[in-house]
Amino acid sequence: MSETTITKAASDGAGADLSRLAALVGAQAGGGRKIPPVERWNPDYCGEIDMRIAADGTWYYMGTPIGRPALVRLFASVLRKDPERHVLVTPVERVGIRVDDAPFLAVEMAVEGEGEGRQIAFRTNVDDVVALSPDHKLRFARDDHDGVKPYVLVRGGLWALVTRALAYDLVALAEEREVDGRRVLGVAAGGAFFEMADADDAS
Repeated sequence: MSETTITKAASDGAGADLSRLAALVGAQAGGGRKIPPVERWNPDYCGEIDMRIAADGTWYYMGTPIGRPALVRLFASVLRKDPERHVLVTPVERVGIRVDDAPFLAVEMAVEGEGEGRQIAFRTNVDDVVALSPDHKLRFARDDHDGVKPYVLVRGGLWALVTRALAYDLVALAEEREVDGRRVLGVAAGGAFFEMADADDAS
């Protein structure tokens, strides 16, 4: 996935370039859906490539949407969040990409139980399945209209934005508790309580 490879392939058109890039990632990362141990790989940084993940979860390469879900899942399997940027990483190369918001979307949600025993699991747009827990946290951020946007931690600093339709269902599960002397709203699941907002601010 070096700059030389990318530049040479670009002369054949975006489609051919993307196929070469995918083949290179698949060969070096082992292919398949299994998530490679990207956190243990520390190859040289080779600069940025023209790849972007839009806020709606669409992956673009050279300005064109990547229309093959299998390709998106392949690239997602070697995605990592470094302190400076999101990167695609293999044992021999590391390249930066742009991410407009979160790299993934949480597109399905399953809920079992209530209160302390509640379990909530999400499926992402790249078919990761994540259950909320102290290791897979839920966080809430403010959107442009002073509403809340929930995110679930998928792995290694990579978050999934919960889609708006699911966000409404998730917020409906919120309850009020006292935490460190504050009244807060939050969601209980997987043995943890995930704060959404101060209750006084939300009222």
